Amino acid sequence: MLNELFRSRERLFWILNAMGWGGYTVAAYLGALAHEKPDSFVAVSLAAGALGFLFTIPMRYAYRRLWAQSPWKIAAGVVLISYVVAAVWRSIHNELYWEWVKHGWQPIHFFDYIDGVMGSFYIVLCWSGLYFGIRYHRELQQQTEQTLKATAAAHQAQLMALRYQLNPHFLFNTLNAISTLILDRDNETANLAVTRLSDFLRYSLDNDPMKRVTLRQELEALDLYLEIEKVRFNERLTVQREIETRALDGLVPSLILQPLIENAVKYAVTPREEGGSIMIAAKVHQGALMITVADDGPGLGNGDSGKKSSGVGLKNTRERLKQLYGEQQALTLAPNTPHGLVITINLPYETREA
Repeated sequence: MLNELFRSRERLFWILNAMGWGGYTVAAYLGALAHEKPDSFVAVSLAAGALGFLFTIPMRYAYRRLWAQSPWKIAAGVVLISYVVAAVWRSIHNELYWEWVKHGWQPIHFFDYIDGVMGSFYIVLCWSGLYFGIRYHRELQQQTEQTLKATAAAHQAQLMALRYQLNPHFLFNTLNAISTLILDRDNETANLAVTRLSDFLRYSLDNDPMKRVTLRQELEALDLYLEIEKVRFNERLTVQREIETRALDGLVPSLILQPLIENAVKYAVTPREEGGSIMIAAKVHQGALMITVADDGPGLGNGDSGKKSSGVGLKNTRERLKQLYGEQQALTLAPNTPHGLVITINLPYETREA
């Protein structure tokens, strides 16, 4: 509620100006009571507070014109305007004092009119400092908000670009497999493959790349992808899982596992006539969600380590994890036993309830 109240610059000025001069008036009134001044002196103090409120209104518009000037011009303008306003304010204050407290006393010298002007000058100068300080703070806050919004927009755009890099080879191979099924008149399997491809692409494109899903939902989406790959490889592709029950509730970036599975299919299944197997495992350990994708392909020691460690899919995944979790994540590659590759992702274990 307070944020909404102070969001408007116009409203903020009137509220703070009224509070400031209201505080000055209360302080003057209490000072008059403490020194047992007559009621007429209290009236002068109240009038001085009201005059201060009125005189600072045109100062605000003058300072708006000064805002775009150089620091030296701003400083000179503030001192000059503050002194002029203080002199006028003090002269009226003295006139009221002579009329109400001294009952029509007339000054002898001109300088009597501005007697005490330095005290008024310091008050107006403090008001000017607060005005520029508050305005500078608001300008800095707005620039910070704009920078954060721009950074967030760029951050989201980068994530979207990373998330939407669909592998054209995957689409080409899938469509080629479906075409082969149609030529072989295996229409039922071809129709199933088209349906699974449609579901997978819809899920991939409809989900917000900033959104996180449970590992359970991620595995369900992964099943769509794996069913498509099984159309291509049939019995040559074997997938096993070892998923801890608690891990299923952990939150992960949507479709974070698909590039890892695609990497395993590319290197462990496609080039081998006998095919290959993939193991997907997940567990919670010391507050971290650990997900591993292991294959029985050639692994890192067969000349493909450079390709595997710098492929688009793995690079994409590294960037997404870095964007979303900063230093609280890790993606590591290690050799599998007796051969193959193990990719491990470590993320903070978080659930929707948390």
